[in-house]
Amino acid sequence: MHGEPVLLVIAHGSRDPRHAATVHALVERVRPLRPGLRVETGFLDFNVPSVRGVLESLAAQGVRDVVALPLLLTRAFHAKADIPAVLRDAPPRLRVRQADVLGPSRLLLSALERRLYEAGLSPADKSSTGVVLASAGSTDPEAIAVIADIAREWWRTGWCAVRPAFASAALPRTEDAVRQLRALGCERVAVAPYVLAPGFLPDRIARGAAGADVLADVLGAAPEVARVLLDRYDAARAPLRALRRA
Repeated sequence: MHGEPVLLVIAHGSRDPRHAATVHALVERVRPLRPGLRVETGFLDFNVPSVRGVLESLAAQGVRDVVALPLLLTRAFHAKADIPAVLRDAPPRLRVRQADVLGPSRLLLSALERRLYEAGLSPADKSSTGVVLASAGSTDPEAIAVIADIAREWWRTGWCAVRPAFASAALPRTEDAVRQLRALGCERVAVAPYVLAPGFLPDRIARGAAGADVLADVLGAAPEVARVLLDRYDAARAPLRALRRA
């Protein structure tokens, strides 16, 4: 079977049904952006189909090339260990290339702003609003440093201040960052969850945002996120195309 590599979106999975529903909604937004591209979804845990099951099914159907795209915002444990381990066990007839994670990306900053505006802010509010960039958190120092870098970059676009916060494994927590922005003198405080889908940690972020003026929704199926998925797919498929021509 020839043609472009299949795009396999790999999500973590969750006991919370909102997680899988959001992942599927995002994948549905990708499909019309690239007609003819086959897009499949697999989960590492909790949900079906499993990544291993999808790979076996693709191999049985005669698929040769797959781009496996981690539905992750930072290169932490899942991107560095879990997903490569699963992909190493793929059927030998498959050529699988792991794409890069979604973040950081200017498109994701645009999606964060979209969510804040949908929650009630306007561009005119930027200079007087402090924003908490609230991520799930990680024990990986590289991932934590990336969130801090994104906060600095976003602040340079005109917000009163931007502070990173984490729902687990690192500090500060969302509620602490909200208090920091209040103390800084920002006229209003908004919390922007830098997470892709609802679940346990996003709910913790929401509870920590109780003292804020605005709480944005998760990134979810924002059109900018769908475009990032295709950007990462395109970057990863180029070596596969070169191999096929060799």
